[in-house]
Amino acid sequence: MTINDLRFIKNMLRIKSSFKRGLLLCSVFCLLSFFSFAQVSSSIDSTSIKIGEQITYEIQVETDTTNLVVFPEGQTFTPLEMIASYAIDTVKNKDKFSLIKKYGLTQFDSGAYTIPRQKIIVGDKTFFTDSLKVEVNNIIVDTTKQGLYDIKPMIDVKKRGSDWWKYLLITLLVLGIIAAALWWFIWRQKPLTEDEKIALLPPYDRAKLALQKLDESHYLEHEQLKDYYSELTLIIRKYLDEKVYDHSLESTTDELISKLRLLKDGNQIDLSAETIKNIESILRRADLVKFAKSAPDVALAELDRKTIDSEIDHVKEVLPEPTEEEKLLDEQYREEQERKKKRKKVWITVGVIVFLLAALITGFSITKGFSYVKDTIIGHESKELLEGEWVTSQYGVPPVTITTPRVLKRMQPPIPEEAKQQVDMTMFGYGSLLEGFHVYVITTKIKNLGDNKIELEKIAEQSIKMIEQQGVENMLVKNDKFATPNGAEGLKVHGSGDFPTLVEGKKQRGEYTILLFNAENVFQQIAITSEEDDTYADKIVERIINSIELKTEEE
Repeated sequence: MTINDLRFIKNMLRIKSSFKRGLLLCSVFCLLSFFSFAQVSSSIDSTSIKIGEQITYEIQVETDTTNLVVFPEGQTFTPLEMIASYAIDTVKNKDKFSLIKKYGLTQFDSGAYTIPRQKIIVGDKTFFTDSLKVEVNNIIVDTTKQGLYDIKPMIDVKKRGSDWWKYLLITLLVLGIIAAALWWFIWRQKPLTEDEKIALLPPYDRAKLALQKLDESHYLEHEQLKDYYSELTLIIRKYLDEKVYDHSLESTTDELISKLRLLKDGNQIDLSAETIKNIESILRRADLVKFAKSAPDVALAELDRKTIDSEIDHVKEVLPEPTEEEKLLDEQYREEQERKKKRKKVWITVGVIVFLLAALITGFSITKGFSYVKDTIIGHESKELLEGEWVTSQYGVPPVTITTPRVLKRMQPPIPEEAKQQVDMTMFGYGSLLEGFHVYVITTKIKNLGDNKIELEKIAEQSIKMIEQQGVENMLVKNDKFATPNGAEGLKVHGSGDFPTLVEGKKQRGEYTILLFNAENVFQQIAITSEEDDTYADKIVERIINSIELKTEEE
């Protein structure tokens, strides 16, 4: 490892350490801020019910006719359970609306419960109702009048499994169909066609079979002499091309006869002069029929057919027996042809598979998007985090309940010596500022706060300054009020900037979100950073933020 590498690692550790220290130092700037809430009238028709009995929870809002009112929906009344949400009653009074929203609530366990305050949005403002207490009483049973029965026996209930086996079965079925189709159409040994059977015959047998088929034709009956002589001469030329002279098919009559005589004179083939003369005579007559429209007698045509049959036999008789080397070459040729056929089948199979994969990828790209398909095949760290098994846990005291893609590990906060007597800090986190995605949960308790107050706005300013000191540049900053799903209010600081990376000198555009909360002498922070234009990371951040719940020490 070089000196430059050591310096680089040292700088990165200094950045990470100073970032954590910055989060601590900004927590020491503490002034308590008070929020004033507008009162929204709410009521219940009874403060004492029996187990399972319904009470009616009513929210009444008076507002201008131009304002949009959003009432709470879903199970926001926990620990009571909402069993009915009634339509909104609207009463117009001049330029104002009186909106009444009712809910049916119940509880199936006895005890004293508190209906939490409910969040109502009127225009661009947020209001909260008062919390209400409800007593849920047991039902008293008079055993002298009500008979008692034995407890019913336990019933085994089969656990419903997941549907993974269905997808596996469908996948295996599709793969089986594709494999069967490839075997049937490509790899199966198909019955030979008539032409393929003829092609496998020796040249002599093919020539004899071709003469038989010529006899079965009706050329002579219809005096189609041109077609007849074309077939006849093609038979003798093919045989000579394979056994005597390999250019017989494309040679003219003069060239072919000259080559046969040359082979005879060179003692390469023992053809008789009469055989060469007979072949020459028939070939020339065929040329006259084909090109000069000559019309010999049918009897002469039949005689020429017999002559060709006889001369094929003569040629076969004078041909030398193939040597062992020639037989080996023929065997190698057949093996090479088999290899070519096999390679062709392999290429066709690969082509079909590639086509099916391309079609599958195209289909998913159209329905899911190309980026999703690419990230699924190649892999994407944020996508794996998003689709992995998330963990819900509580961190710090008072606890911060949060759901994250990984368990947050306890970290040792770098508290300066001069601050250890004034603060108690717990810190849990995953990742780091340099790694693209990270999340921290920090709880700071201020000792001997006295009359001082925690001001979240000042802490937000200090947080941004400390982040800039870690090398983040070109920061865009936005401040918004924020409320958790269970009603805890705080400050949301978010924006973007050029973040440092593990590569020295390289910046990565990223986004950050810092949530700040305070209660008496406790200050809580949730910090999240991610890369910009990462849709998976955006969903991760959104899911984390929506899962945050805070509890006070009294709760």
